[in-house]
Amino acid sequence: MIIDLHTHVVPEEFPPVGGRPAGSLWPSMAPQPDDGSGVARSNVMIGGRNFRTVADRCWSVARRIEELPRTGADRQVLSPMPELLAYRLEPDDGLALGRYLSEVIVRMMEEAPDRFYGLGAVPLQDVELACKELTHVKALGMQGVEILTNVQGVSPGDARFLPFFKEAEALGMAVFIHSQHPTFTDRIVGPGAWANAVGFPMEAALAAASLIGGGVLDACPGLRVCISHGGGSLVQMLPRMDYFHDVGIGGAQLAQAPTEYAKRLYYDDIFFNNQALRLLIDTVGSSQVVVGSDYPFQWRPWAPEAEFEELGLTEAEREAVGSANCLRFLGLGE
Repeated sequence: MIIDLHTHVVPEEFPPVGGRPAGSLWPSMAPQPDDGSGVARSNVMIGGRNFRTVADRCWSVARRIEELPRTGADRQVLSPMPELLAYRLEPDDGLALGRYLSEVIVRMMEEAPDRFYGLGAVPLQDVELACKELTHVKALGMQGVEILTNVQGVSPGDARFLPFFKEAEALGMAVFIHSQHPTFTDRIVGPGAWANAVGFPMEAALAAASLIGGGVLDACPGLRVCISHGGGSLVQMLPRMDYFHDVGIGGAQLAQAPTEYAKRLYYDDIFFNNQALRLLIDTVGSSQVVVGSDYPFQWRPWAPEAEFEELGLTEAEREAVGSANCLRFLGLGE
């Protein structure tokens, strides 16, 4: 069985903004004319502009199930399109939008319980509110939440977010950290897409390193966290981080070498290159890697089975990466 941990949902529609402070920053959908393809499309409008044109595979259970064979997966973990987590909103607006997203995903899970798991949303711009919302997300029947690699420019390993991670640990809720809003785009020189191609891997590495350096993994030994996009450039940085730790450079040292902490995190396999993925597996172990695709936005360049074959995974490793690790991350099995 193959479980795709990294897939996203956009609702077919959003509730009206009404008198909320969010104004035009509250998302809305602008349906596009029928082009005769049989695929419904809408523009996701945020701040008066089209953030992204999406197709019905973003919200249609039937469409997703129809396309599963093409992705090589049997089941999917559903999470919101990252932009919709909207930490820019006032906390109450963020809570309302996040709750709506969670409930949309739950309805999709209920429509096909043998196909979908779910990660909800919390307003992490207000840590106390986010902690309370974790209980509601769990009560909905979801396995965890998705958060971003930074909250208005602040890394998740910052001390202000520690109560959130402690609450997630106490509730047994998984946390999927997705790259978004790189904080250094003024340094990226090249095509516009490089904000994603270059920025996202660096964001993932910064977020993971902050969990290690900020002591979150020491404070929350039972916390289950998965980093998107293979942890980005973290795997290349770990030897240097370990060296600085081993020789005592930089003042107060961690209880363990950074690589030992990295082995406690989970990572999806979205590297677009199996040599890079092989390095990740060799560094953190096959027990920490899961299948991801970024469906329905950027599809995998090859099917999971072809990837497993090229990597030379054993049968036990194929089962682990294909589904067992994901189920363990979600708190659904060893």
